[in-house]
Amino acid sequence: MGTSSDVPALRRGLAVLQFLAGKPGPVSATAVARELGLPRSTTYHLLAELAEAGFATHFPEERRYGLGVAAFELGSAYLRHDPLERLARPLLRKLVDKVERTAHLGVLHGPEALYLVREQPRQPQSIVSDVGVRLPAHLTASGRAMLARLPAAQVRALFPSAGSFVDRTGRGPHSLPALRALLGTEKRRGWSVEDGYVTAGFASVAAPVFDHGERPIAAITVTFRHVCEAECGRRWPDLAEDIRAAADELTGRIGGRSTR
Repeated sequence: MGTSSDVPALRRGLAVLQFLAGKPGPVSATAVARELGLPRSTTYHLLAELAEAGFATHFPEERRYGLGVAAFELGSAYLRHDPLERLARPLLRKLVDKVERTAHLGVLHGPEALYLVREQPRQPQSIVSDVGVRLPAHLTASGRAMLARLPAAQVRALFPSAGSFVDRTGRGPHSLPALRALLGTEKRRGWSVEDGYVTAGFASVAAPVFDHGERPIAAITVTFRHVCEAECGRRWPDLAEDIRAAADELTGRIGGRSTR
């Protein structure tokens, strides 16, 4: 068993590993030491230990270090445990019990929103967004809740042409400028709304979930019956606050940081 004196070394090693994970490519030991405020000798020792364990890789010709295979294996093992779904499910259940409407957890899958978890109220309604269903992200509240927090260049790459904008009910953005304007409004407001964009007679409200780098990795959505002849401009702020609270709690559970 380790002693309490091992804890600082463990923390420094984890800090080095996290630093490597946050970089787009290999970095020098000098850069690691400078950014983390560590002595160079300590940095080299930590990097050597991480490399020995497979969590770091040394590129001798470049005099740089990057992530090792063991880091990939650890990340893959994490994903196999379905952590996002497991952590989200009880939060969705609590949200559904409070608002008495169907709630989903969704993620972006290219230009589509993919639904991972669904929780229903005691009297469920038949809706199209079931687990495993993919829908156009620009039409769904969940998709736009995440798109609104992405860089403009990434949004443009996901919707490169007019043909990227699928139409289901005649409502919703039909071009990149229209989508950008809507995303800007929803980012400032803090939540996204779709009123009959996906299925006539249904509306949804969604809020994003963030990772440790303040990047949107998921969204929590509540969907419910709402019928209006033309889009009526309702934004459901009270419901949005409940959804945002659940999304913020999930952000905290996965060690993320919210931009809210």
